[in-house]
Amino acid sequence: MKTSLLSLALVATCALTACNKPEATAPVADSSAIPADQPADTTSPGAMASDAMASDAAAPAGNPMVGGAAMSADKDIIDNAVNSKDHTTLVAAVKAAGLVDTLKGPGPFTVFAPTNEAFAALPAGTVDGLLKPENKADLTKVLTYHVVPGAVDAATLKAQIAAGGGKAELKTVQGETLTASERDGGIALTDSKGNVAMVTIADVMQSNGVIHVIDKVLMP
Repeated sequence: MKTSLLSLALVATCALTACNKPEATAPVADSSAIPADQPADTTSPGAMASDAMASDAAAPAGNPMVGGAAMSADKDIIDNAVNSKDHTTLVAAVKAAGLVDTLKGPGPFTVFAPTNEAFAALPAGTVDGLLKPENKADLTKVLTYHVVPGAVDAATLKAQIAAGGGKAELKTVQGETLTASERDGGIALTDSKGNVAMVTIADVMQSNGVIHVIDKVLMP
């Protein structure tokens, strides 16, 4: 009788132990098995797309190069123009006309800047004649005919052309007008004599305005 009671007690104890046994838990990964310096995955399409979007968002649009030189939007028209090897004639003319201080002023100005080749295409002796001290007034008229008050970028200019039914009249600092139009996907400027210059480099932003490089000298 005592043996039977002892056996029942042992069975009950084992059953209770089994019922109270804690449930098994999922194994925890050993963090030491993953190298701490393992590089992030940059080869998957998702990772590359994310990198591209981040790069585009972080990289602001910069100024185009002009005459082999970088143009800084933090510098004024003169300080940028003197660095362009394609505008040495224009810079010399601006100095001869005494317009340096004006174009270094707050403005803003829109300058249509002819290249050295544009000046060289003028009739022989024209540039030399304009650079003579006695012709300073004529030189000033020519140069200020290339300047429009305000900062008029290409998008604004195209909008003005569209609003004008294909043409926009630009009042220059000299007093006469230039006619802007679209031609072959670009912007054309026609002077009072019917000469046409094309904008070859647009939207060179300055601290006091904007420069558009052109391939002809405009004449009032």
